[in-house]
Amino acid sequence: MTDVQEGLFMFAGIDKVRFRRPVVPGDQLIMSVELLWVKKRRFGKMQGRAEVDGQLVSEGELMFSLVD
Repeated sequence: MTDVQEGLFMFAGIDKVRFRRPVVPGDQLIMSVELLWVKKRRFGKMQGRAEVDGQLVSEGELMFSLVD
């Protein structure tokens, strides 16, 4: 685990996102993310995946920032 201070983390952007197939009402969407890096304990990037019934439906990189 990275030494990241506590606080409110806000969504800041996305990169390299691919939508593989539609997700419809009633689907159970399972999302998982892996922390890639954090800079100056203020900004960071994660790799995310979304699956329905074990099949990949979307993936990409998510950026966030810490708000005081």
